[in-house]
Amino acid sequence: MSVLNCQNLTIGYENKIIQQNLNFEVKKGDYFFIVGENGAGKSTLMKTILGFIKPLDGKVIFGGDVNRKEIGYLPQQTSIQRTFPATVKEIVLSGCQSRLGLLPFYKKEDVARAEQSIIRMGIKEYENTSFKELSGGQQQRVLLARALCAANSVLLLDEPVKGFDSKMRSEMYSLVQELNKEGLTIIMISHDIEASEKYATASLKLERVRIG
Repeated sequence: MSVLNCQNLTIGYENKIIQQNLNFEVKKGDYFFIVGENGAGKSTLMKTILGFIKPLDGKVIFGGDVNRKEIGYLPQQTSIQRTFPATVKEIVLSGCQSRLGLLPFYKKEDVARAEQSIIRMGIKEYENTSFKELSGGQQQRVLLARALCAANSVLLLDEPVKGFDSKMRSEMYSLVQELNKEGLTIIMISHDIEASEKYATASLKLERVRIG
């Protein structure tokens, strides 16, 4: 069953083409890697899939049971995020915002979902700790828990191991693999060809191209 189908997709900014004529499919249950060097358009492709950027041409088609608002997304972490003063619980719960609709407050189901995500990521002991006091690996688990609050069946991850040492990278890849085995379809951006060969059920390799 198809979760995502990109057909003759051309991506870029302000009519500047970065990649063109992309054709690929992500199936339900895939651990799908998008790999390539800097400047190849990996993050631009992910933002186009999420609807943050309009495609210059072609189509992004989701499977019938996939709602864009229920896709979990973990972007690359910024220096501002690393010093954010909120608690772990507050940050994880904010992942439920897309589920609020017109309501100005979280429902009991949202709080329970955030608690489940915190436990799932092994960060229960830090739930009342300020995010900025955590290590890089702990912070990434918090942000992954936040993404899980939004995720119904699909999780998109943009370089989730960037800046990690080999041990931390392995732990993160394995953690995401467990989420995949539990039923989430994973789409991950990575520079790591070796990890792609080890974990991916399918992959897309982007090369830097010259247009015109």
